[in-house]
Formats: sequence, C-alpha cells, structure tokens
Amino acid sequence: MACWNRPNRGRRCPIPANGEVSVAAFLALTGARLPIVQAPMAGFADSALAIAAIRAGGVGSLACATLDPAQVLAETVAIRAAASGPVNLNFFCHILPPAPDDTAWREALAQFYAAEGVSPPIAAPALRRPFDAAMLDMVERLRPGIVSFHFGLPDALLLARVQATGAKVFGNATNLDEAQALAARGCDAIVAQGFEAGGHAGHFLFGHQPVGLSALLPAIVDTVDVPVIAAGGIGDARGVAAARALGAAAVQAGTAYLLSPETMTSAAHRARLADATADDSLFTTLFSGRAARGLRNRLIETLGAGHDAVPPFPYASAALAPLRAKAEAGGRGDYSPLWAGQGVALARAEPAETITRRLGMAALHGASA
Repeated sequence: MACWNRPNRGRRCPIPANGEVSVAAFLALTGARLPIVQAPMAGFADSALAIAAIRAGGVGSLACATLDPAQVLAETVAIRAAASGPVNLNFFCHILPPAPDDTAWREALAQFYAAEGVSPPIAAPALRRPFDAAMLDMVERLRPGIVSFHFGLPDALLLARVQATGAKVFGNATNLDEAQALAARGCDAIVAQGFEAGGHAGHFLFGHQPVGLSALLPAIVDTVDVPVIAAGGIGDARGVAAARALGAAAVQAGTAYLLSPETMTSAAHRARLADATADDSLFTTLFSGRAARGLRNRLIETLGAGHDAVPPFPYASAALAPLRAKAEAGGRGDYSPLWAGQGVALARAEPAETITRRLGMAALHGASA
C-alpha cells in the first residue's frame, strides 16, 4: 500500500499482480463498496441515477455543469435523503470566451431551419459554465465526499478551498502529460479517459489528441501514485477484466447507463442506442464546439463531423436549440447530441442499480456479467 501514500508522490508505482491493492485503495479513498463510478453525464443524468449507483455500492455522480448553485443544492439534498454513500459533484473547468458572432453558423444551419419551419433563436439558452466562486460556495456548504473536474482543474485558490473541505479531488486525463499535471496538483485519483468514451473528451493540454484506453491506462498507472479509474468503452465483464489487468483501481461507466430508466435519455436517443454499434460512434464538434463522441444523425450526415463555422465551446448549441426542440417533439434526434461511447452495443435497458452491481461486482471479484 506504500505507493498510494502522498509522501511518495512522483515515484513510479508498479501494477499489483492481481489488482487487489489498487482496488482496496479506491474503496478506502471513497468509502464505496464496489470499485465503480457512475459517470457524470450533463443533461442526461440527475439525482435519480446517482441514487441508484450509490444504493448498489458504487460512487454516484452529479453533473453540475448545466446546473445553477440552487439546483446543485436541491439535487445533492435529494441524493443524501435517498441513499447513503459517496457522492461525487462534477464540474467543468473550461475557459468561457466572450460570446462570438455566430452568423456564419446560423447561415450553415439555414437549410435545416427552412426544412423544419423554425426560426433561429433570439435568446441563447443557458450555457455550460465553468467552476466558479458561486459553485465553490456551494461545495463548501455541502461538503461532498468527492469533487471531480473535467477539462483540467480550477485555479490554485479555488482548488485549495475545495481541498480544505475534505473532499477527495478527481481529475480527468486523456493523455499521460495531463495525468502527470493532475497528480502534481494534488488529485486524489485520476480518471483515464480513453478515446472510446462517450460525451466530451476532457482534454486540457495540447488540444484533442485521443489515445485508446488500452494504451493510456497502463501508461498512467505506471507513472502516478494515486488510484487510476478506467473510462471508455467499458460495458461488461470483459471490459472490466481488461481494465483491471492493466492496473485500474476502478472503472467508470457512462454509456452503459443510457438505456436505464433512471437517465433522462430522450425517446429518440434511446431508439438509436438500441441498435447502434461501435461504428456509429464518432467524435463531432457540431453540437457544442468541442470534440465529443456520439451517434451519427442527420446533422452529422449532412455537415460532416465538424464545420468551419461552428462557434467555440459552449456556444455552438445555441443556434441548434429550436431545431433540436422541433425534432425531439416529433420523436427525432436529427439535431440532438446523441452522446454514446464505442461500447454502445453493450448498453442494456436495465435498472441502474442492476448495471452498477453487475459491473462493480465484476471489478471487485472478476465475476462474469
């Protein structure tokens, strides 16, 4: 267990022969009964999914990037009232640029506005906002067991105040340099996000340079001295076993939950997920302005996975809002972000507690699932 102690930070930590030491470290760190983290999925999961994951013995996560502080408070209170276990509050750490002129993007979408009989929006919808002082105040009030960050970490003063609450800090790395940067700033665990993962790639150094989990995971495990959580394409016992063999202390699953009743996945999205394969999952910037993995739909098939007129993250979604609303009202996901990782074919329409327990027990005991 010595290689998990903070005084040894910086030295290489060999992969345990059977993975038990790293799993034990994760369980001790989080207080979870099973080495599984329910991925925070902004817009797709609220307190209901976190409650189910916690009840099953895993870490339940609440995606806070699309919530305001009052909503974070209400959702966290709901989680704590319904389940006893580790709660992870997840925040984005992107830099929010000034609102751009999106005229060119609206012009690129003109054909769709005409086809759907809708007008471009006048007012922009609420944006995904980066972690700030208001959210920090809420973290200090709620004192969650875990606070995790996507797209890097907040500035030193904000991070120090988060750590002062006693919360364990998790960071997300898409390459080895990012993992080393997170460890150097005191992260208690690191999510190794392979390019197979659905949703937004959490890169924050060198742009989007995706690495597959089978290469990324051992590189990070061999270099940092904190528990490493494997994420990307894991949806059954085979994926769990592979992650464990490569040194993962736990697994994080997101796409595996998208068909569960506890998620807010739309009917159109569920229909696409039901028959999707790994070939249907690709990176696109069309829906937010930043690379994220999801399923092909009309927008992607027409414009391609990217377009020169797409505004920077997170402004691209504003012009799509009326198109998305019109299509979803008719049961179509033509303009919606149908986030899903390459393990999409493994998703099952099961209760989230069942999914958490199945994957978590496989991670703990190597049981088949």
